[in-house]
Amino acid sequence: MQIANIEKMKAFSSEKMKKTNLFNTDRMLTDLYCFEPGQFQKPHAHGGEDKVYLVLEGEGVFQVDEEEETLSKGSAVIAPAGSIHGVANHSSEPLLCLVFMAPLPSHAKAHKH
Repeated sequence: MQIANIEKMKAFSSEKMKKTNLFNTDRMLTDLYCFEPGQFQKPHAHGGEDKVYLVLEGEGVFQVDEEEETLSKGSAVIAPAGSIHGVANHSSEPLLCLVFMAPLPSHAKAHKH
């Protein structure tokens, strides 16, 4: 059984948003995204993968295509394959998100745990 302790695995960096991989299978990827205040994930798209962001701590502005919404702890949003999506932490507190991507992106298959 694989178990991930989020409290022990979360890691923040003053330089940029930090990603920590929790699980990586042939079918999906699960990461923690850790944002200090003022940090962001540049809007981008994935051609063949859906992505779900679940806010575990803090508050962030989430973009999916032309829509933007401020989400806080307990909220989740999906970025369907092909949509432009990104995250920004405009708050004064850290932002922690659990991120699921499926199917596994081709670039991640080389880094599978």
